[in-house]
Amino acid sequence: MRATGAPRVRVKICCIRSPQEAELAIRCGASALGLVSDMPSGPGVISEDKILEIANQVPPGVASFLLTSKQDAASIVAQQHRCRTNTLQIVDRLPAGCHRELRRSLPGIGIVQVVHVTGPESVDEALTVASEVDAIVLDSGNPNLPVKELGGTGRVHNWELSRAIREQIPVPIFLAGGIGPHNVRRAIEEVGPFGIDLCTGVRTDGKLDEGKLESLFASL
Repeated sequence: MRATGAPRVRVKICCIRSPQEAELAIRCGASALGLVSDMPSGPGVISEDKILEIANQVPPGVASFLLTSKQDAASIVAQQHRCRTNTLQIVDRLPAGCHRELRRSLPGIGIVQVVHVTGPESVDEALTVASEVDAIVLDSGNPNLPVKELGGTGRVHNWELSRAIREQIPVPIFLAGGIGPHNVRRAIEEVGPFGIDLCTGVRTDGKLDEGKLESLFASL
């Protein structure tokens, strides 16, 4: 059980597909929603028009994350202007200087970088980018494959590496990858993240599952 007085871990529900799913996630306790734009693979992709529709309905106090696989600042800035989320989640690696350009071009917009934990080199990757962003998502994809995996794999990665990253970087981390009601407590205890990030672990046949959400939040 959670220690008395310990801060409750933030929960981001990703792959939101409709205003109805957004409302359900928020009602159950989500503090952030992930809205997935065009990706090379993985679940939850919706149109930019749908992202804008959902983002416009997210209430104050809840973060709306635009997941983007674009890798140049001008394209990312233009996409955020079209989608109007309050946070960017960059799911692939960016060239040097790109995060600083995003910061200059999008004042007030949160910038979150995904680091896919594939091995010890991921610790160095996280340490390098941490000073450029507001938070880091530690996920289980693989951007080195011919068809990149950039999220939504449903796989658990090496949490010892994630804990090492969390202990060494100065910004919050969200832990993603294969987390659901069955293992969320262990994930929190082993890694100590600021937040957890879920997609497939709270869905049934691709649809957001209210029972799984309730079970998840009861486990925090």
